[in-house]
Amino acid sequence: MARTMFDKIWAEHAVADLGGGLTLLDVDRHLIHDLVAGPAYDRLAARGLPIRNPERTFAMPDHGVTSRPERPAGLDRVATGLIDRMREGSRAAGVRLFDIGEDGQGIVHVVGPELGLTLPGSLIVCGDSHSCTHGGLASLSFGIGTTEVVHVLATQTIRQRKPKTMRIVYSGAPGAAVTAKDIILFTIARLGTKAGQGYAIEYAGPAIKALSIEERLTLCNLSIELGAKIGMVAPDERTYAYLKNKPFSPKGALFDQAVAYWRTIASDADARFDAEHHIDIADVTPQISWGTSPEDVIAIDGRVPDPAAEADPARRQRMTDALDYMGLAAGQALVGTPIDRVFIGSCANGRLSDLREAARVAAGGRVAPHVIAWVVPGSRRVQQAAEAEGLDTIFRAAGFEWREPGCSLCLATAGEHLQPGERSVSTTNRNFVGRQGPGVRTHLVSPATAAASALAGTICDVRRAGESL
Repeated sequence: MARTMFDKIWAEHAVADLGGGLTLLDVDRHLIHDLVAGPAYDRLAARGLPIRNPERTFAMPDHGVTSRPERPAGLDRVATGLIDRMREGSRAAGVRLFDIGEDGQGIVHVVGPELGLTLPGSLIVCGDSHSCTHGGLASLSFGIGTTEVVHVLATQTIRQRKPKTMRIVYSGAPGAAVTAKDIILFTIARLGTKAGQGYAIEYAGPAIKALSIEERLTLCNLSIELGAKIGMVAPDERTYAYLKNKPFSPKGALFDQAVAYWRTIASDADARFDAEHHIDIADVTPQISWGTSPEDVIAIDGRVPDPAAEADPARRQRMTDALDYMGLAAGQALVGTPIDRVFIGSCANGRLSDLREAARVAAGGRVAPHVIAWVVPGSRRVQQAAEAEGLDTIFRAAGFEWREPGCSLCLATAGEHLQPGERSVSTTNRNFVGRQGPGVRTHLVSPATAAASALAGTICDVRRAGESL
């Protein structure tokens, strides 16, 4: 019987049928960050439970670390306490910790792939909704809640209800300045944030095969914004080349054996999906969000939609509320709108290729005098590689602040947030009310669009960046 990639990996990890539609799954890798590690360790200790397989859990501070250069101590008391508890608990339990300043530290969804912790066919969980990112390397990966984090630590298993399957097939060739971020924002705008609820999504088609691994990770990162916990791309030669010689990848003959297995997990040619969508990326142009949901997206040179044209009353009201919050009007062009802040980073766009893309646009330019622009690498390895290429020099010369690795302004932690009313152009994955700080107005874009906007001082169509400077 023909099977999807998702079905194959699920079956490989099924330990028991628990009844009522629930399956007990074996977890290959458990990734934990500073917001969940300490509290989870404390709950285990209170119950007298050890960590079942500490060698399969990997810890790294990312959410609560400051991105300020030199990493000053005591900047945020709560975050510092969480990081300290993570350190104590990880060391006591024998959990591998990638601490601040060490090789391997960074945003968990950037570090996992770059270290080879993320492997095709594996089941990975993390107490963070953007764990779907790892599906870009053909892993079955999803976010879990705090109680589930404790369960995984204690048992190395997770109880899950099997979702249905969806395939989104992409064809065509991208136009000028179109990136993976634009493709997934376009997809969310077209299908809506509820389209993926109850589904595991596989991104497929010739346009996906043409994407680099880092672009696939960006694509899968925003699967949760489609409503799906799981997003995946089948492995191919790009995947194998990317993973070869990674620190935690199999080595020598074991790598060859792994590749032989990875070749078997792609969906069978005649596999049936419960739902399917087709998108021609020739229709995609650089995208930007205008509202307070990732589905509130238009082409960068488009105009803000009019709520009055929306038939559904609830949707109409939500659009009206979003425009009020964002300080925008129906029919308004976003290009040329003044901005205050630019943020380049996050688990969506904090990888080396993202920084290269932004630096290419920033080179030779200068951030507008009234704009504060930050570049926050997604990991220590990304930071070091970027500095070796001189990307930090390009950003600094253009007036960007070059920061230390972490989540930073993606979710406004560790004392890093914007001021009420400020308008931000950001490469992050969520534009919710207050996401970057109370009253902050966030526009989601690609790294190239973010860099062009920083230089222009206004929202800028990167295809016409020179005309705006």
